[in-house]
Amino acid sequence: MKAFAVCAALLALAGWQLVGQVAKGKTRPLETKIWMKTVNGPHCSTLAKMLKAGPADDKEWGDVKTHAQMLSESGHVLMADGRCPDKVWADASKQLQEGGAAVAAAASSKDLEGARSALNNSVLASCKGCHGAHRVKK
Repeated sequence: MKAFAVCAALLALAGWQLVGQVAKGKTRPLETKIWMKTVNGPHCSTLAKMLKAGPADDKEWGDVKTHAQMLSESGHVLMADGRCPDKVWADASKQLQEGGAAVAAAASSKDLEGARSALNNSVLASCKGCHGAHRVKK
């Protein structure tokens, strides 16, 4: 599935680092790369795998919803503490918030195609847009 391949490619970029002012917030110590590695990466990867196979039961649909909600919330965290340097970041964060919420809503109604579409067209698109502007190779 396209979502799994894109997610895997984004995770393969783990050796890259974020640039200058977006490396962390202004007052809290959390580095953005740590957030990506421990929150966005695992939730995105797991969500892509689950949607590739398709949730088998109510518990798995609940897990899809959980991962999607965490990614949506991450869009808010990425805007907090003066972390946002520009419109590209702000737009991608908003797209992540909305995309995660759309996947969660689709999971609530057990709409596999809707969840896959929201993952591909919003969540993964937000990652690609922001990473294209704010990541450089070590």
